[in-house]
Amino acid sequence: MTEFKLRRDVGVRLVKSNASDADVVQAARVSTQGVDSLGEVGKPAGLINYLMRDRHGSPFEHTSFTFLVEAPLFVAREHMRHRAGWSYNEESGRYKELEGSFYAPGKDRPLIQVGKPGAYVFEQGTSEQSRDTREGLELSYRASWFYYQRLLEDGIAREVARMVLPVGLFTSYYATCNARSLMHFLSLRTISEGSLFPSFPQREIEMVAEQMEAALEKSMPLTYAAFGRHGRVAP
Repeated sequence: MTEFKLRRDVGVRLVKSNASDADVVQAARVSTQGVDSLGEVGKPAGLINYLMRDRHGSPFEHTSFTFLVEAPLFVAREHMRHRAGWSYNEESGRYKELEGSFYAPGKDRPLIQVGKPGAYVFEQGTSEQSRDTREGLELSYRASWFYYQRLLEDGIAREVARMVLPVGLFTSYYATCNARSLMHFLSLRTISEGSLFPSFPQREIEMVAEQMEAALEKSMPLTYAAFGRHGRVAP
């Protein structure tokens, strides 16, 4: 049995990638150069900017990123709503005993939603509200973890015992995407002043997206710059 643990972070590890600005340029130039597109890419910034500006998206699909994510179940469920250009494999509560790690937001996490859906902001909340939130989560988590362990000790199948566990439980999963699908994910799951279409993601999935964005910027700096230049709209 694993020990009970509270976490306030998420983990995103880039397992492997096959992605560069040159991949985009070669894929785009095949339309006019055929097999000669495998030659030198020259100065790709202008072509990449054109593709992004005019939303010629398919050349960006000839890339690949694979991440290993550790996040609460509620984050994983939001992430897996992104289907186009994404593949997932997640740890199974049927086949393995789950870890006792649960999510509790840090003290700096805004708690109070003000406004209506589609037109709201989050405010910090009082110290009492922060304390009550953390205490309520921890009490609930500890109770569910106790009964999960007890059911397993009583011989109950893992697939049944897991039913007592909440969405704040951590899970782990592989997520593989191409640059185009990653940019679409970032456009919806991050907050940025430069966005042409502002988004209002839950903070916890934004924490995942921020770490994936760093991988895109490092692997494909010209693509990333053009993405920001054109309002963070996926091509």
